[in-house]
Amino acid sequence: MTHAFGGDGDAGPEGLERVLFCFAVEQEAKFFSQPGMEILITGMGRENAERNLHTALRKREAQLVLSCGFAGGLNPYLASGTVVFATDEDAGLTPLLLSAGACPVTFHCSDRVATSVPEKKKLWEETGADAVEMESEIIRAICKAHGIPSATIRVISDAANENLPLDFNALMTPDQQLNYLKLIWTLLMSPGKIPALLRLQRQTQIAARNLAGVLRKVIPC
Repeated sequence: MTHAFGGDGDAGPEGLERVLFCFAVEQEAKFFSQPGMEILITGMGRENAERNLHTALRKREAQLVLSCGFAGGLNPYLASGTVVFATDEDAGLTPLLLSAGACPVTFHCSDRVATSVPEKKKLWEETGADAVEMESEIIRAICKAHGIPSATIRVISDAANENLPLDFNALMTPDQQLNYLKLIWTLLMSPGKIPALLRLQRQTQIAARNLAGVLRKVIPC
């Protein structure tokens, strides 16, 4: 789903009018999507993000690109629902993000979902990163090649001390789409996982609301 860039009345900081918000899946943008914002749903993972961002930028160049959505916590001090960021200096967003309550961090870009506490702990020890996600590295590399300022603004969906209720990597298709038939079958075989999955759903909704609130403060429509 995409929306047209904002017109003259929709300028963001310092007169920015063409800001592209990239989310991997629609759930992440659920509470942010609104007229006047261009939202690109890239799909999960490096390949989907690379292909769809290139297509979007061929249609129309952006003045600023933001990689938004969920991230897994690696640093145990980051609670679920915390909005975190890393930004180019020339994007001019740091003071706005700090005043909105977001926390500066380092990100690790992974090719898989970090699903367990031991996996997150290992990533933290090996990379020194505070949070993990799957798209920002390629999104920001493309922006750098185009000379477009960019930033990663994410929200912690699951903290370092939280296991995900399912191994979502095993439920993905080869093109990084959630296979709903596999999901249904897994839940039928393990119905005891349903309460934990519902808790995660509620948690991610709160996280998405928090992210939307920060994004609106930083780039008002």
